[in-house]
Amino acid sequence: MGREDTLVTLVRDRLRLHQGPPSRRLAGALADLAQTGLISPGTRLPSERDLAQAVGVSRGTVAAAFNTLCEEGLCERRHGSGTYVLGTPSFGGLLQAGAVRADLSTSVVPDPSHLVLPALDPADLLRAPSGHGYDAMGDPRLRTVLAAGEGAGPKDVLVTAGAQQGIDLAARVLLRPGDRVLVGDPAYGGALSVFRRAGAHVVAVDLGAPAAVAEALARHRPAAVYVVGVDNPTGAVPPLRHVAELARDAGVTVVEDRALAALVYDGTPPPEPLARVHPYGTVTVGSLSKVLWGGLRVGWLTAPEPLLARLTEAKLDADLATSAVAQRMATDLIERNPVEPWLAELDRRREHCLAALSAYLPEWTWTRPAGGLSVWVRLPGTDTDRFAVVAREHGVAVAPGSLFSPDGRHRDRLRLSFALPPDLLDQAVAGLARAWRQDPVA
Repeated sequence: MGREDTLVTLVRDRLRLHQGPPSRRLAGALADLAQTGLISPGTRLPSERDLAQAVGVSRGTVAAAFNTLCEEGLCERRHGSGTYVLGTPSFGGLLQAGAVRADLSTSVVPDPSHLVLPALDPADLLRAPSGHGYDAMGDPRLRTVLAAGEGAGPKDVLVTAGAQQGIDLAARVLLRPGDRVLVGDPAYGGALSVFRRAGAHVVAVDLGAPAAVAEALARHRPAAVYVVGVDNPTGAVPPLRHVAELARDAGVTVVEDRALAALVYDGTPPPEPLARVHPYGTVTVGSLSKVLWGGLRVGWLTAPEPLLARLTEAKLDADLATSAVAQRMATDLIERNPVEPWLAELDRRREHCLAALSAYLPEWTWTRPAGGLSVWVRLPGTDTDRFAVVAREHGVAVAPGSLFSPDGRHRDRLRLSFALPPDLLDQAVAGLARAWRQDPVA
């Protein structure tokens, strides 16, 4: 099978996951293939006529799809040559970006050096209630600790391999191809990737406006609403109670991502769990990755029965159980590492980062993040997909804003992590300033 034949087969397969006008479906299918690496950067797409014949649509449909991809920055037309796929950022690619001097692209705990370590021997780590280690719901001791923090009972907690798996399990249970999911804009890129892979149509809504949420619920009849307690990428702590109330009244499930909920500064109280408002229709997702260390890969979710039973079945299908060793370690780390010292250190790093940005890059603007691990900055008149490439040449990895939009917007924004130690933050911001001076309108 030739390269174009393979591409056509992939396009046909992806078309069934998209809804809307034919041109929008075709553009979505091609975008999926580009963003997942199945179409490599630099690939020349088939001609409008050839692709139209192969896929069974009109040439005008293909032309409109190509125009959409070019407008969104995923492709470019080369006069007399054809339409080519550009290098496109992907959310998963942030963790595979390769070596740089300073990585501001990933909103993660940079290393476990802040942790007080427990004195455990291997025999302690290898103990599991079942003996064989396949405890589907998770270690009872860890579930008890997590439940206390959530105001839930241990029986309501399912341990997962991080919050990302929790979101993925919720998508597997709640979504079918063609379903709609309401999200904020910008939104956590990892969740957008999960929903797209499930074949769902992601609808951006101003979640802070009750009227907009009510209208979207009535118009789109979504299968779920995804909300974030402390926003990633902006660091805002939005009021979301009205979202849960409206979703409850509409009979729509809420997936609340509370991975950053413990990281709130400036005296702002942590957000209230929405399960208290919508108790029979909320999946709450949490994680230890932002307060302990991401390498543990320990998170959790809570949900009402019978939804929790379906989520547990999906967990069994995915990986049978979360690592018993990681759970034992996590339980002891929680007991020895209250969040307050780490929160104070992150606050110090946040202040250091914002001061460095003000000093080195006064043209950039941002809203002071109330929580989380990152700052959402605006670069005037700049395509940040392209600026990210320039920044990498200066040794700094950044996350362009398009990764956090359901439809490729925010191309003048970057998410910058402030979680690195101050000396590395200084190096990173200095590198960004050199990149900016080299190409201020990337």
